[in-house]
Amino acid sequence: MATLDRRAFLRTTGMAGLALGLAACGDSGTSGAGGSGFGAVKIQLSWKKNVEFAGEYFADSKGYYKAAGFSQVELLSGGGSGTSVESGLTTGRCWIGLSTPTITAPAVLQGAPLKIVGATFQKNPFAIVSLGKNPIKDPKDLAGKKIGVQDSNELVWNALLKSNGIDPSSVTRVPFQSDPSMLTSGQLDGYVGFVTSGPVRLKMQGVDAAHMLFADHGLPLVAETFTVTQETIDKERDKLKAFLTAEIKGWRDAVADPAKAAELAAKTYGKDQNLDVAEQTEEAKMQNELVVTPDAKANGLFTMTSELIEQNIASLAKAGLTVKAENLFDLSILDEIYKADASLKLS
Repeated sequence: MATLDRRAFLRTTGMAGLALGLAACGDSGTSGAGGSGFGAVKIQLSWKKNVEFAGEYFADSKGYYKAAGFSQVELLSGGGSGTSVESGLTTGRCWIGLSTPTITAPAVLQGAPLKIVGATFQKNPFAIVSLGKNPIKDPKDLAGKKIGVQDSNELVWNALLKSNGIDPSSVTRVPFQSDPSMLTSGQLDGYVGFVTSGPVRLKMQGVDAAHMLFADHGLPLVAETFTVTQETIDKERDKLKAFLTAEIKGWRDAVADPAKAAELAAKTYGKDQNLDVAEQTEEAKMQNELVVTPDAKANGLFTMTSELIEQNIASLAKAGLTVKAENLFDLSILDEIYKADASLKLS
């Protein structure tokens, strides 16, 4: 079960000592045993293997990676110490990783030559979770409320208040350690959590829950972002295109079949996580709303419009991270993929 601690917008642990020397990723540039031109690569996931990575499971299990020219794509589980995508990329532990702008931006500002080349979640999953009988639907509803906020989420919480002109003194912030019973027992009016898990778990317990997405109220940030080194973009562009094409196909399948996505997560790839298939199915349905937006349907999965990029840059600034768009994002690879094959877009 994911904890809110790992979901913090600003995770700086280990970033101060981020290694800047690049190393070749193991087997990433060699030909595979089966004659696959791109050999084997490793992708660092942002968390433990649950339904968040359904597209990767489909791409692997249905052979999209192999069809794209990879002899193997190893999915490295996240969530533990030493699994930072950014440090993994700069030290060569992985070839590509799934991260978030609020983690990648600090690394870039410290000199790491990294770029975000696509975004699985067009909207970040952070939300204020509340009860249906006392819903918090708008930032103005926060006044006079008791809200559970973990210390690790303080920066994004403050950014939400700032973005909406909410006086921090008008809201009672309560120390929180991801225990939803504090909400159901009335100790809290709401808490900062992931929309893909918190409301779903409450629903599975028979509790009517409501949520307010940060992305819809002043903090439009993407999440589960494909992150690579600049060297990969410059020297392995065709390889990166092949990989992202396989990912697009995998995520098209995941979006179309939440039940199968949950089954792959619970029974195969995350079978050691004791995941519940029914709960994972509901989470898959919920995350589809973050993956498939009108822009994603029009332009293709993982793409970001120039407007969305600028909104992300503005949101990062509100969290104290001032970075230029061209230093953090490069969506040109996806543009080339969809121009070459428009049929990859959602129908």
